[in-house]
Amino acid sequence: MSGNKNEVMDDLKSLTTIISRDFEIEDLSSEALLRERLVQAFAYLLDNDLSKMMNILYRTDVNEDKLKKLLISNSELPSAEVIADAYLTRQKEKIETRKKYSR
Repeated sequence: MSGNKNEVMDDLKSLTTIISRDFEIEDLSSEALLRERLVQAFAYLLDNDLSKMMNILYRTDVNEDKLKKLLISNSELPSAEVIADAYLTRQKEKIETRKKYSR
């Protein structure tokens, strides 16, 4: 997400809104903070509720094969970080698609 400051803030607000459908994450001031909270949430789900995590990823349309490849190629990173990044990337793609077709 790039552009002027207002566009970046609008994108962050859209990102927070779309993510709040899956997680109880309040409106955050930066994408880095949002990512940090998602990493924590996915770490919790990995340890405590794998089926809920898989359901979220399925509903979000995170490609399972692509995610497996990301987990293998980024094996030095915690799985929760890789999953959170894949989830964030997919949500950003949705926002960009909506912006593209709403013009």
